[in-house]
Amino acid sequence: MPSLLKRKTEKRQLSLVPAWHPNFRNFERLPDTKAVRTSFFVNGIAVVIAVSLLLAFAYQEYELHVLKRQQVEWDTRIERDQKASAAAVAEFKKFQEEEKKILELDAFLAKKLVASDLFLELGRSLPNRIALQSVMYRHDGVNIRGVVRGAGDRASGEVATYVQKLKSDPAFASAFDTISQSALTRDAQSGRLSFELFMKYKTAPAPAKK
Repeated sequence: MPSLLKRKTEKRQLSLVPAWHPNFRNFERLPDTKAVRTSFFVNGIAVVIAVSLLLAFAYQEYELHVLKRQQVEWDTRIERDQKASAAAVAEFKKFQEEEKKILELDAFLAKKLVASDLFLELGRSLPNRIALQSVMYRHDGVNIRGVVRGAGDRASGEVATYVQKLKSDPAFASAFDTISQSALTRDAQSGRLSFELFMKYKTAPAPAKK
């Protein structure tokens, strides 16, 4: 039995002894067995990124060139059309001013007596010894000029009576706020007494701005 145990122990020891032939392989000099190296992928990705950036930069430069060319064309058009545009703007402003005047006149005539109605009312209320020379529309009322046949205080009294008659007349009282005598002079050549009356509207529109 001891001999058998001794043999088993010797066999175990022999199995632990390394192989007798040395390993002469140089792993650094051996050929690479990998089909594709990792560095290939890294270099390829770097090349793709570089090409993409180059293409993006080239596209941006192209767009910038196109924008600059369009800006030059627009500046040329603006400079070419600037005089015509300024003239058109000036004409449009004149048109607006004239349109404003016309609109104010339309609103003014719509609220007040039209000329034909006013002349009819003046003719109806006119005394025999008084003759009218002019009737002028103003922005705030109507200015009337006339003459009185007669002399002295009688002529001036007839003017005052005519003013009171106009004030009491319903047709004039409804359209005018005040009716007053603004001038009274005598013509040395004809001897007639000239007078001037002013009838102010109840709601006079503001004058147009110049």
